Amino acid sequence: MSRDVLDELAAMPPPQPPPLSSLLEGELAKLAPVATRRPLRQLAILAGISAVYGAGLLAVITMRRDARELPMWWLAGMALLWVAGFIVPCYFALVPRPGSVTPRWRWAAASAVITSILFISLNLVVGMTVHPHGEDSLYYGWERFGRGHTCLELGLLTALVPVIVGAIFLRGAVPVRSRLVAAALGAGSGCLGGLVLHVHCRIADGLHIGLMHGGVVVVAALLSAALVPRATDQPLR
Repeated sequence: MSRDVLDELAAMPPPQPPPLSSLLEGELAKLAPVATRRPLRQLAILAGISAVYGAGLLAVITMRRDARELPMWWLAGMALLWVAGFIVPCYFALVPRPGSVTPRWRWAAASAVITSILFISLNLVVGMTVHPHGEDSLYYGWERFGRGHTCLELGLLTALVPVIVGAIFLRGAVPVRSRLVAAALGAGSGCLGGLVLHVHCRIADGLHIGLMHGGVVVVAALLSAALVPRATDQPLR
């Protein structure tokens, strides 16, 4: 092709694109701004819903009968530890680092592992050494250890609501390592279950407290890691 022909082609006006179809114009007209995710607000909502739900459960199942026989510093101190165990993993599961839009999966994974180990170990040690008791406290021991499964079930029931709420907030926001993020969400929710059990259960047996109350954190983390990604990995629509 000669240079003159190329110059003529270059001087020609560009071709006009075909008009948009009515269907495409209609779809474009429906487009609306999408609100961005607000992680700290979501964490606050999650904490608020969890607090109301936990308080509602306690109103139904009642507080522990031996509460007035136990030191207030111990009841309050352990309750604060359970609250911290709820907040920290959920924070890493929901709130990304500044400048990022995805959760901090490494920190989330670490918080899930540390929280699980910490609360089983802490409850075992506290239950077997310094756990106070009163006349209305109960002891199960190995002989009746299996009867304590009700506490594990109740703790998992408590963890269910924050896991569901957190999964809704994370839907479409976890492109990688969603199981690790879900494990942190489950571990934090399990701590909410542990808090409810701490206020409700009057069993002062160290084995029960360590393996049933602390075990809620581990089981909730594993179940959340297995099930929650089915929801969080779905794109937003």
